[in-house]
Amino acid sequence: MAIKFGTFVPQGWRMDLVEIKDPVEKYEAMTHVGKVAEAVGFDSLWVYDHFHTVPTPEIETVFEAWTAIAGLARDTSRIRLGQMVTCNGYRNPALLAKIASTVDVMSHGRAICGLGAGWYEHEWRAYGYGFPETPDRMRAFREAVEIVVKMWTDEKATFKGKYYSIDGAINEPKGVQSPHIPLWLGGGGEQVTLKLVAQHADGCNFGGGKPDQFRQKFEVLRQHCQTVNRDINTITRSTNLNIILIDEGADPATASAPWRGNTSYEDYSRNDFIGTPAQLVERINSLIAVGVDYLITYFPRVAYDQTILRRFAQEVMPKFSAS
Repeated sequence: MAIKFGTFVPQGWRMDLVEIKDPVEKYEAMTHVGKVAEAVGFDSLWVYDHFHTVPTPEIETVFEAWTAIAGLARDTSRIRLGQMVTCNGYRNPALLAKIASTVDVMSHGRAICGLGAGWYEHEWRAYGYGFPETPDRMRAFREAVEIVVKMWTDEKATFKGKYYSIDGAINEPKGVQSPHIPLWLGGGGEQVTLKLVAQHADGCNFGGGKPDQFRQKFEVLRQHCQTVNRDINTITRSTNLNIILIDEGADPATASAPWRGNTSYEDYSRNDFIGTPAQLVERINSLIAVGVDYLITYFPRVAYDQTILRRFAQEVMPKFSAS
């Protein structure tokens, strides 16, 4: 079965640019990975929308998501460009829609707008956004989704809500893609997020690369789609997976050590993938079996060495190309 693949570029959020000192060289490393991914056949590039590093905030580079996407729009020529996902609390949704529209034109119609409610508390507070309780963040997210779609479809967008209001907002150009820029929603919240996916989204992301988790959320999404009479096959269903490829017969702990950094083999393999290309093909097939049709990959140390990215493109992706 065919499945499409995207990949994250090294943006700094995951401490993946720290070995490069000069900020210009950091940016060039990020965009170089994007160019390589485009050349070897990935469908899309992705960035995170964060300001502080994980797992703890450090005095290290993190490139802003939409500025980075705009740069990548001009540094590449064919590959699609998305965020997994834009944090709703960081930008007014009408402004976000305008930014996305501009990037869609800059990229000649390659933008994807990812949107989520947000979760990284200390980052919110550090930047002065406060940190509303979860119900308020989710209600604001619901309003934001409606506003973004209106900004892309209405001549003069109007919306009056508890958290946001717009009154005759003009957004020209709205972008290049028809009927509008694809809107992907991130998160597996069953009562709000997945319901919004069924109502408004072109794509979604949940499950963390784990078939059992994806299966559960997919069934909830299917029910929401039935309620609103939506064909679930019109929604791209994505999940993320961090990947280290090793050779057949190699000891996984030893072979993965150069890529894992300070993360132990036990911790890394608990949530992410370490294995051979054949084992990864099996893992991806298990995701396809529960409804995944898009996989967004992350390769550790890809800023410094694109070997695993290239191996993935050469040894894994062809197993899933459309016949």
